[in-house]
Amino acid sequence: MKLKSLLLFATLFFSFVCASLKAQSLSDSLSMLLDEPTDKIEAVTGTFATTRLANGQSIENVEQGVLDFRVNHRFGLLTQGFKDFFGLDGANTRIGFDYGITNWLMIGIGRSSYFKEYDGFAKVKILRQKTGNAMPVSVSYLGAISVLGIDHPTLLSDSIPYRFINRLAYVNQLIIARKWNESVSLQIMPTHVHYNLVNYLGESNDVLAVGLGGRVKLSSRMALVVEYYYQFEGTKRFREGIPGTTTKNPLTIGLDIQTGGHVFQLLFSNSQAVSERNMIGQTTDDWGKGDIHFGFNISRVFTIVRPKEFSGSRNKIW
Repeated sequence: MKLKSLLLFATLFFSFVCASLKAQSLSDSLSMLLDEPTDKIEAVTGTFATTRLANGQSIENVEQGVLDFRVNHRFGLLTQGFKDFFGLDGANTRIGFDYGITNWLMIGIGRSSYFKEYDGFAKVKILRQKTGNAMPVSVSYLGAISVLGIDHPTLLSDSIPYRFINRLAYVNQLIIARKWNESVSLQIMPTHVHYNLVNYLGESNDVLAVGLGGRVKLSSRMALVVEYYYQFEGTKRFREGIPGTTTKNPLTIGLDIQTGGHVFQLLFSNSQAVSERNMIGQTTDDWGKGDIHFGFNISRVFTIVRPKEFSGSRNKIW
């Protein structure tokens, strides 16, 4: 049944993308007729608007010497109504900084109120898509580590020591993306999440998942984004407090809005977490039951180190 749901989502998603591609075909063909033919091979840019697709990472890096200040905010469940003022109570906020060490290496740190989590990551470009099908896709590797700052997990007996190493989790992810045209981009994200400590006997320390995401531009400054992670059976974590049940697959739908050096993302998701550790392996809310969180991401980039040969602004993202 869960596999059928995944196939249904994938079918609907790709049908939506194909419809968008068809709508663009006429204008693309006209552009090809008007443009002068060229054999020059260039790197493809602007696959996505920012370094985050929605909750997870996109194929993009910030450029060398550029600092990206990010605020990720997720409200509580909308279904709580006036009791929690439609999710205003119990919100989760992450504040982070990403920095481009080189044009192929980006690092980042952040702190989230969700389990008082601290996280850090490095994202490395391996391959870059080029025009003319010289290289059809872009490939990046993401390595991340996070540590929980909470005093003691509620499901762990007080008699069991909670050491620093128990607080750690690690993420390995391969990001494979392709920009099909100026309007449509897709990416797939095979992911491994390792937890040093789990809550139950028989629960796997390793979650294996595959993410699927895409962007369809609605205008020069707005785009629709979709992100979904499927966890493979046998690796899912148990749902906290409910023995015999497992966590849910996170689905996020949102809107990108770009204004100068800012990028706003308005999102609806069944995950309140924003890190791969908690978002992929610990989502307990269910879209089918109306368990939806509204949230937003705000990104502002600053040039810290300006190359000598560069005299213009580097704050353009699209």
